Amino acid sequence: MNTSRLEAFSDGVIAVIITIMALELRAPEGGSALTALSPLLPVFSSYIISFVVLGIYWNNHHHLLRATKEISARIMWANLHLLFWLSLIPFATAWLGKNPGQI
Repeated sequence: MNTSRLEAFSDGVIAVIITIMALELRAPEGGSALTALSPLLPVFSSYIISFVVLGIYWNNHHHLLRATKEISARIMWANLHLLFWLSLIPFATAWLGKNPGQI
């Protein structure tokens, strides 16, 4: 198998992960802009950090697959292993955003 199918699958999974994280963001309720946004700062900060981490993984994954000539079953399983751990990032992002002082 060539790398394009694995790359497309991984891009799709990472896009879904980012979408799930973005859907967790909620608009503030009423009030002036700064007072309404200040309680959301931990949630938004955790989103930014997670988005950057996912972007780094996506970029490195893209460059790694460009250097690969063919995909073996072992590489496919390793890729699924990576995607599994990346799929936990929305959970960690939501938890960190709701409990910023617990870490």
